[in-house]
Amino acid sequence: MTTLVEVARAAGVTAATVSNVLRNRGKVGEETRRRVLAAVESMGYRPNLMARALVEGKPHTMALVVSSIANPFYPEFALEVERAARKLGYFLLVCNTNDDPAQERAYLDAVGGALAQGVIVMNADFVQLDALQDLRRRGVPVVLCMWERPQEPPPLPCVAVDLYQAGVLAAEHLLRLGHKQLGAVCGSEPTGNHQWRLRGFIDTVQKAGLDLPASHLRYGHDTIDEGRNAAHSLLAGVPGLTAVFATNDLPALGVLQAAAELGLEVPRDLSVIGVTDIQLAHQMRPALSTVAMPTAEAAMLAVQMLQSEITAQPDHPLPISITEPPRLVVRASTGKPRA
Repeated sequence: MTTLVEVARAAGVTAATVSNVLRNRGKVGEETRRRVLAAVESMGYRPNLMARALVEGKPHTMALVVSSIANPFYPEFALEVERAARKLGYFLLVCNTNDDPAQERAYLDAVGGALAQGVIVMNADFVQLDALQDLRRRGVPVVLCMWERPQEPPPLPCVAVDLYQAGVLAAEHLLRLGHKQLGAVCGSEPTGNHQWRLRGFIDTVQKAGLDLPASHLRYGHDTIDEGRNAAHSLLAGVPGLTAVFATNDLPALGVLQAAAELGLEVPRDLSVIGVTDIQLAHQMRPALSTVAMPTAEAAMLAVQMLQSEITAQPDHPLPISITEPPRLVVRASTGKPRA
C-alpha cells in the first residue's frame, strides 16, 4: 500500500505538505497542490484513517443513532447525514438500537469519544435524555435531531421540527375537501413521540367545530402492520369514517392495506394522509398524500451543529436549530368524500 512518504517523494515535497494538501489547510502554492494531487491520484494513495486518529487523538467520524433501520425513513435520513458529514471531512457510523434503551446505552458507551467525535441521536420513544446528558457531561458532543416540540426544547443541543404543524396541515387539507367524519391512527402511544402531530390534528378539527372522540383514535407503533391492524379496528368500530390521518407514512400505508382488504376504494370511499414523505409514499398506488418533513435540511443542520459542538468550549449555551415548517404534499390518496 502506498504511503504518504512515498507520495511526498514522488511529488518532490515534504510529508507535511502532502498532509496539508489532503486536509486543505496551511499555505500551499497552487502549482505544488496540483503536483501533490496528481501524485496521490497516480499512485492510488488512500489515507490511513486509524493511524491519523491515533496521532491526533480523535477519530474522523460521527455517529448516528437510530431506532430502527428497518423503517425506510432512517436509511433515507442516514444518506443525507452521510452526505453532509463527508462535505465536512467526516465519515459516518450508523448505530441501530431496535427501540431498545439498553442497546442505546451500549452504543453510546462504545462510540462516544472512542469511535466517533460526536453523536447525532434521532428523537424517538426509546431515547433516554438522562443518558445523553451524562454522555455530554463526560465531554462527548451530542445533538438530538427531529425534536418535535420547538417551544419546549430538551436539555441538549437539538434540531427541531414543528410537527404539531404537520397535524394542523393534514387536518386543514381534509377539512377543505369537505370531510367531517374523521379518524386518526397514531404511530406511538398517547404520550409517545407522535403525540404533537396528533394534537395538532385534533386541535384543528375541534377548532372547525367538529368532534374527534376517543373512539375515533387508535394508538400503536410506527409500522405498516400496526397501521393496518389499527385501521381494521378503527373502521370496524366507526364504519362511517370518510378520512383517516396517520401520524407517519408507514402506518398510513397500513391504512391503505386495510382499506383494500375491506373493499374500500381510496379516495372515493376513504381518504388517507400521512406524515414524513418517504420514497414509498409516492411509489404506492394510490400514491400517498402526506405532510413532508424537511429531512435533508434537518440532516444538514444536525451535522453542522455537531461539528460546532465538537469545537465549542465547555459549558457554552445549549443551541437549538429549527427547520423550515413541514409542507403539505397532495397525491391520489385524498379526495372529496362521497356525496
